[in-house]
Amino acid sequence: MDSIGKRLEQYTAKRPQEVLIVTVEIADEEDTIAIFKGFSSSLMRPTAFDADVPVLPDGANILNIDRVASPYNPEVPRYIQQGISWEAMEALLLEVGV
Repeated sequence: MDSIGKRLEQYTAKRPQEVLIVTVEIADEEDTIAIFKGFSSSLMRPTAFDADVPVLPDGANILNIDRVASPYNPEVPRYIQQGISWEAMEALLLEVGV
């Protein structure tokens, strides 16, 4: 089975009209990750140039996920759904087959 990060990337590849804003805790530090069209990028720290280095590691604790309409404008985000739990997101992942 693919990692959580890969599954979220696959979801956005299948739903390019959406951006996922994922708030996570990695090694006791909070991070915010944007996932769009199959790619992940941290909004709070440098992202590795190597695509094989996961932005969202397997040990990360997902605090919440927001679905935002594309194009993403951090000044005025157009939310589709806010504060999604991992359990609710899993249902959306299954809906698109990832």
